[in-house]
Amino acid sequence: MNAQKEAIFLAQEDSKGEYIAWAQGYDIYTQADSWEELLEMIMIKDAVRCHFDEEDLPEFVHVHFIKDVTIKV
Repeated sequence: MNAQKEAIFLAQEDSKGEYIAWAQGYDIYTQADSWEELLEMIMIKDAVRCHFDEEDLPEFVHVHFIKDVTIKV
């Protein structure tokens, strides 16, 4: 029985304009050329499927986009 029903990823754009994502609490990392590819072209889904056995797959994957912003006060 799957005790963990979801996986949480943090994602951000790197200095080359590519997108990277990593799972919280798991050794899962993936990257793509665009945000759409990261989400729609199964980059994250494929990484999750490679990491877990079929019976342990999370039901949901949440992706939180991180954007570093510097403001002058």
